[in-house]
Amino acid sequence: MSELSVDSNLSSFINIQSYSSVDQTLKYLIAAIRSHLEMDVAFISEFSSTHRIFRYIDSKSKNPIIKVGGSDLLEDSFCKRVVDNELPQIIQNAMEHPQTSELPVVHAIHLGAHISVPITLESGEVYGTFCCFSHNPSWTLNERDLSMMRVFAAIAAKQIQNEILQSRENSKIVERIQSVLDSDALSIVYQPIYNLSTKKIVGFESLSRFNTLPDRTPDVWFKESAQVGLGIALEIKAVQMALKALSVFPDNLYISVNLSPETILSGSIDAVFENIPLERVILEVTEHAYVNHYGNLAQAINHLRDKKMWLAVDDAGAGFSSFRHILSLSPEVIKIDMSITRDINTDRARRALTSAFVGFSEETNCKIVAEGVETELELNALKGLGVNFAQGYFVGMPMTMSEAMTTLSLQ
Repeated sequence: MSELSVDSNLSSFINIQSYSSVDQTLKYLIAAIRSHLEMDVAFISEFSSTHRIFRYIDSKSKNPIIKVGGSDLLEDSFCKRVVDNELPQIIQNAMEHPQTSELPVVHAIHLGAHISVPITLESGEVYGTFCCFSHNPSWTLNERDLSMMRVFAAIAAKQIQNEILQSRENSKIVERIQSVLDSDALSIVYQPIYNLSTKKIVGFESLSRFNTLPDRTPDVWFKESAQVGLGIALEIKAVQMALKALSVFPDNLYISVNLSPETILSGSIDAVFENIPLERVILEVTEHAYVNHYGNLAQAINHLRDKKMWLAVDDAGAGFSSFRHILSLSPEVIKIDMSITRDINTDRARRALTSAFVGFSEETNCKIVAEGVETELELNALKGLGVNFAQGYFVGMPMTMSEAMTTLSLQ
């Protein structure tokens, strides 16, 4: 046996469960078991109606005789025979065991020791098996080893159960998001951005609204779409819909659109902004996404900025990422998050941070827009700090394109 004891293997495994993905957890699990039992191969298999499919494999050899994703006929496998109680769960030497010595597979792979337990889900369904085998006999395999395998098989079953449930949930999310992409369930509203000196609207931020069930906020829709690989498609559709207002709004007004770093880096945005008057567009980089390589992000948008499109960093002050965005991308606009503007008239810390942003904007020649302004006291405090642009329910609610045109006609 290896120097690791059963207890230390189990303890190490439990410690990683809290931060490992299902794949990482199961790979660690079978590696720990194989090493502890000094076997050549360990694997987790899944049963289909006709085949055994190898889902996770750990092998002492760099060229294992079975491969992840490979399969064989279920009825011919040791796994099915073990589950059906036709073979014992521990076989110390398959070449000499009376129930296995004549089986073709034993001689084909020169099977020595074999230990296998079912993986049973909460429903009672047998998912497959957790197996280890070696090409040499192992006369030390015993009930204690089998007990350990059963414990780890139970842990594997829990992980697999969670993965199955997540897969089912993801399928539902894909269906929901795809229905939005294929229908008119997504609409755009426009929130005015005011110049506080002239008291005039200078532009609008486009905001997505989802007119379908389940009823949830836009950030949840976008988060879920990213979770299932449809985030880019949904963001692109929202921007394309928003930019239609450029042909309706006066030429001296801009439209601000939101895109995540992932979508910007995907290479999809060039087609979106083709034949668009970019001098009337502000691209807001969403704050919360972490960026590994700002050089790549800058490269993806600099050719658009060369055509007079402005760049904004959204939700500044809401998290550390916004400061990294600002310093690394040198935006033309910094949008102060509503968590900073809220009650700024009574909060010294919020005023100090906003004052710092204003000072930074003066040094770098960028504009400051305060988001989420909801009271006259907040607005006056922002004006006193030198903030010249604002948006929020107090200065203008999000509105449809036709409502925006009516508001503009009253200026």
